[in-house]
Amino acid sequence: MSDTLQIKSVPISRRDSFNTRDKQTRELKPFYSGDIKILLLENISQKAVDILNKAGYQVEFHTKALDKDALIEKIKDVHVVGIRSKTKLTQEVLSHANKLIAIGCFCIGTNQVDLTYAASRGICVFNSPFSNSRSVAELVIAEIILLARQLGDRSCEMHDGVWNKVSNNCYEIRGKTLGIIGYGHIGTQLGVLAESLGMHVIWYDILPLMPIGMSTAVESLDEVLAEADFVSCHVPETPETKNMIGARELALMKPGSYLINASRGTVVDIDALAASLKSGHLAGAAVDVYPKEPLANGPGFESPLRNCPNTLLTPHIGGSTEEAQRMIGIEVATAATKFVNTGASINAVNFAECDLRAIPSTDRTTVRIVNVHQNVPGVLRQINNILADYNVNKQISDSKGDVAYFMADVTVENSKDINTIYEHVTAIGENIITRVLF
Repeated sequence: MSDTLQIKSVPISRRDSFNTRDKQTRELKPFYSGDIKILLLENISQKAVDILNKAGYQVEFHTKALDKDALIEKIKDVHVVGIRSKTKLTQEVLSHANKLIAIGCFCIGTNQVDLTYAASRGICVFNSPFSNSRSVAELVIAEIILLARQLGDRSCEMHDGVWNKVSNNCYEIRGKTLGIIGYGHIGTQLGVLAESLGMHVIWYDILPLMPIGMSTAVESLDEVLAEADFVSCHVPETPETKNMIGARELALMKPGSYLINASRGTVVDIDALAASLKSGHLAGAAVDVYPKEPLANGPGFESPLRNCPNTLLTPHIGGSTEEAQRMIGIEVATAATKFVNTGASINAVNFAECDLRAIPSTDRTTVRIVNVHQNVPGVLRQINNILADYNVNKQISDSKGDVAYFMADVTVENSKDINTIYEHVTAIGENIITRVLF
C-alpha cells in the first residue's frame, strides 16, 4: 500500500449526505474495488448490472437460480450476492460464504434468507419493499375485473373452441366492496385505484394507520371477511400470518364473494380454498403465490386449485413488470454499492441502520472504520481504546439483536497506521468483520 492516498472527489446532493456544506465530497471505496466480486442470479435487471459495473466491481450474471451445490461453490469467493425469490440462502449455504458482506434481495420478501445467521456472519441484507407496489396493485385490479366477469373461464372455453356467451353471475365492480387485509404500500395503492373505479374500500391492519381517500378501517379481520365482495391479502410471511385465511375464515366470507392472494403463499390454506371454490361458496379466486413454488420455468406445477371454477392462477408475477424490476434494480444495487463503498446500512433488513455524513473533499487524511461485532458489553471500549491515539472526527454505533454495527471516521496521517488499526480491531475477540475505507 502506498503512503500516499489517492483520493477522488464527487459532486454531492442533499440526498447523498447530511450536515455538510462542501459541494465536493470524498468518494470512499474499498482498498481494491476491482477485486470486489458480485454474483447476480435469477435474471436481475440490467440496470442493477450497470450500476455495479460502473462501481468497478467484477459482476457475474446468471439468468436462473443455481442448484444448492453450484451455489455453495460460487458463493465461496464473492463479496455480494444478488437474488430474487427462488434462491434459498440457508445457514448451510451461507456457512461457505467466506468473503460475503452483503446480500441484495431484488424483491420484497427476505424469507428466502436466514437473516439471523447472516447477521451473525456480518452479512448485511437489503431488499426493495416498495418498488413493485404499483405493479402488484394493478395486477389485483385486473384480477378483480376478470373474476367479476368470469373472463378466465370464458377465455379457456374459447381456446377449446367453445362459444359460451353468458351474463349470469357476471357483474360490474362499480359499487362493490373491496376488503384489503394489510394496508401497507400495496394496500394503499390498491385502495386508491379501486376507488377510482367506483368501489367502496374497507381495510384491516394490525397497526393504526391513516386512511387514504374515502377508505374505511374496520376493527377486525372477521369484519373485512363478512362485509367485502372482494377480499385481497397484502401481508408479510410471519408465524402470525401462516394460514390466516383457512376454512373458518373462508366460511365467514359472503356467499358469492371472491378471494385474491398476491402476498405470500403461506397466508391462505390452499386445500380449504379449493374446497370453498368447488362447493360454490366462493364465486372465484385469484392466486399468485403458493406454499411451494417451482425453482424453474416449465411443466410440473401442481396445486389443488388447478381446474377450480373461475380461478385465476399466475406464477408469482405480481411484481414482474419492466418498470418494477428496473426500480428494484436501482434501489437494491445502489444500497449494496453504498454499503460496500461507504459502510452505510440504511434500509438494511437484518442490521442496525447506520450512516455517517460524507467526508469533505478537502479532507485528505480521514479513513472510515467499519466494524460488525457481537453485541456484548465492553466492545466499544476496546475499539475506542484502539482509536485513542488518533483524532476521531465522528462515529456512530447501533445494534439489532445479538449483532452491533460501528462506524468511525478517523484522521490517519500515515497510511501505514491503517493496517495497525485494522489488525488491532480485528483481534478483538467479539469481532465479526472489520473493514477500512478511504
